[in-house]
Amino acid sequence: MSILRTKSISTALAIGVTAFALTPVSAQYTGPSEKVMAVTVADVMEKSKDDDKVALKGMLIRKTSDEHYVFSDATGEISVEIDDKVFPKVPVDDKTTVQIRGEVDKGLVGKTEIDVEAIEILK
Repeated sequence: MSILRTKSISTALAIGVTAFALTPVSAQYTGPSEKVMAVTVADVMEKSKDDDKVALKGMLIRKTSDEHYVFSDATGEISVEIDDKVFPKVPVDDKTTVQIRGEVDKGLVGKTEIDVEAIEILK
C-alpha cells in the first residue's frame, strides 16, 4: 500500500510540473516600440503615411458630425475622429488648447484624417 501511495504522489507531482511548464508566461516587452511622431498638421498632410502614429498640439475649431471635428494648429487644419469614450469629460471649445495622439488615416480618395486614440487638455 505504501508503494501505491508513493506512485500516486509521484504521478500527481509529474502532472503538476507538466501543467506548470505548459502554462503560458506573461512577460513584459521592454524593447523598441512604435514611435509616436510629434508633428504639425502640415507634416501630416505632406509627409505622413497611412497608420503613422502622431501627436499634435492645437485646437478643435468645430464639430462637423458625430465624433468628427476639425483640428487646427498654426500650419493648417485636418479632420479628426474622436470616439465619445476618448473625448474629455470636461467642456472643450474652439479656444481650448489640446494635444491629440492617434493614427493617420489616408483615405483612398485623397482625404487624410487622424483617428484620435487620446486627447489631453493643455493649460
